[in-house]
Amino acid sequence: ELPEVGGSFKIGEQVAVVESVKAASEIYAPVSGDILESNDSLSKAPETVNADAEGDGWFFKIQISNLSELESLLDKTAYKTFLS
Repeated sequence: ELPEVGGSFKIGEQVAVVESVKAASEIYAPVSGDILESNDSLSKAPETVNADAEGDGWFFKIQISNLSELESLLDKTAYKTFLS
């Protein structure tokens, strides 16, 4: 379940839901803003998220309303460190 274009979300609010055979997981807004685009192709090929998460597997595009919220996000290196 992807967000509708034009929807507004605050940081930390549930934006989307990913369902698998075993569970459903919520996706939360990493920043506050308005949804510009949703990746509707995922409904036909949800496996794209696993196969190409940093490419064609994106969920939505958001217009950030508060740029200072970016400071709280991890970069790729910090996120990999967090996971290990």
